[in-house]
Amino acid sequence: MRSTILNLEASKIRDVANAGLGRDDVLAFWFGESDEATPDIVRQAAIESLRLGETFYAHNLGLHELRHGIANHMTQKHPGPNGLGVAADRVAVTAGGVNALMLAVQALVDAEDDVLVITPVWPNLVAQPRIMGANLRTLALQAVGGRWQLDLDELLAAILPQTRLLILNAPNNPTGWTLGQVEQEAILRRCRETGTWILADEVYEALYFAPTENACAPSFLDVADPNDRLVVVHSFSKSHLMTGWRLGWLVMPPAMTQAMGKLIEFNTSCCPVFAQRAGVVALQHASEITPRVVSHLKICRDTLVGALQEVPGLELSMPLGGMYAFFRWPGHDNGVIMAKQLVAQAGLGLAPGEAFGPEAAGWLRWCFASKEPQRLLSGVDRLKSWMKL
Repeated sequence: MRSTILNLEASKIRDVANAGLGRDDVLAFWFGESDEATPDIVRQAAIESLRLGETFYAHNLGLHELRHGIANHMTQKHPGPNGLGVAADRVAVTAGGVNALMLAVQALVDAEDDVLVITPVWPNLVAQPRIMGANLRTLALQAVGGRWQLDLDELLAAILPQTRLLILNAPNNPTGWTLGQVEQEAILRRCRETGTWILADEVYEALYFAPTENACAPSFLDVADPNDRLVVVHSFSKSHLMTGWRLGWLVMPPAMTQAMGKLIEFNTSCCPVFAQRAGVVALQHASEITPRVVSHLKICRDTLVGALQEVPGLELSMPLGGMYAFFRWPGHDNGVIMAKQLVAQAGLGLAPGEAFGPEAAGWLRWCFASKEPQRLLSGVDRLKSWMKL
């Protein structure tokens, strides 16, 4: 086996979770998913597809109905600077957001290419270019009073003429950091100058709590032209409560789409038809499903972060987007040790900051996507008891 693969670092989230999986007494908030099932109307669409015997291969790029549904959905939110929106010939359906990201990296990165990633970030975004043999550089957000911020000038200086790909995730997992449109415009201008591709992981864009016209976070699609060197990744997982369905999509320049279909053939061939039928219905009912999800998540966010901010000594801020509270207890610099102690001694399951980059050592991520906000408060009580407060 390739040494690159052998040397990939195992997930520190799984390392902690494995210590508590199967224990009924653990309140688990370590994984990034809601504990609410997919809406019934979406599930019924998949059931009907299976009842009709739709168990065969589909087009590599996805069902016509789903690609056009995605295009219309994206155009409503992101008409773009020229009003063209997102055409269906820019869309590829993928086996989840993870698969979409890996496909994009496979399509754009050769061995020894210079790749820049903004961290802390979900570990897959660092591992994927490494798998391709890239020369990886990271640029860290800075934590100021519990809020993570980007030094835009530092980033623009780090995007070099030889930089093949810039990878960023906003709203960000785990920090909740979100890019503004002025920042996106500056980054896009710099990448146009250097010929650098942008891979924007925007799967949390709908989970945004600041009031906006389109009820979502700013997107690179708001400022970019269709032919810009931009690939945007989305997923049904978070905003439609479909994590286990493994259904996502890519938006890319139209000249790239057919080649992406070939790459999908050599990875997964296609997504299951029944899952795609569920995706069609999820989009048809997005105006009902997603606002309800976001409204509930806001209650959960305010409940959890408000309670944590009252705990003496903790450092954190209210996240603008995403589904995570990211906090630290100054003076305790090893998040992995803390997370394992919390599982063993308090029955509380959180993700260690080290899973998202060395600059997040000592931090803890708490997923607040819970059907019952009271469950979050019970977790805070366990944390305070463990802290001996």
